Amino acid sequence: MNRFDRRTRLIAVALAGVAGFVDAVAFIQLGGFFVSFMSGNSTRLGVALSDLSLNAAIAGGLIAAFVAGAAIGSLTGHAAGARRRTIVLLLVGALLTVAIVAYGQGFVAVSAAAMALAMGAENAVFEEDGEIRIGLTYTTGSLVKLGQKLAVALRGGAQWDWVPYLMHWLGLVAGAVAGALAFAALGMNALWLAVGAVSLAALVSARD
Repeated sequence: MNRFDRRTRLIAVALAGVAGFVDAVAFIQLGGFFVSFMSGNSTRLGVALSDLSLNAAIAGGLIAAFVAGAAIGSLTGHAAGARRRTIVLLLVGALLTVAIVAYGQGFVAVSAAAMALAMGAENAVFEEDGEIRIGLTYTTGSLVKLGQKLAVALRGGAQWDWVPYLMHWLGLVAGAVAGALAFAALGMNALWLAVGAVSLAALVSARD
């Protein structure tokens, strides 16, 4: 995070917020499954496999959709070239729109898969040379870095390098809070707020 300029870090925090928002909506609507936090789904998959529960199919399907989304996002970003961020964000917005429409038509599984595809694709926004420079839908790495940078500060090194990692984590948590509140008020239509957010981010990126 620290090697990026302030504007890029702010965009990353905002997009982490979108991921938290969408994940919270999905978590509530799907009864405890995730569309961006695949470590959680992997644990649920393992537990479900241990007692041969049908929940294994749900967790496994969401993981597969997320991986497919990551691949699609990467391919889309590669094809977009210099316009990577804008085009990938538009893809994310389109997939979230599909999720809303599909749910409205009664296709709950399609809606869930579209959300997971969108979250997988979102990680391609900050991909460079085939590597994800900033993970947007997960913050475990940021929490590890936060601890490491705090250790450096306590040893007398750079005193504030831990702040961007804290902000990244807080962005996702704040998004999750907003998603839960929005779902309580709007149901799945809350996702339109996420579509608006990624569309705004795409517009900002297009002006770079």
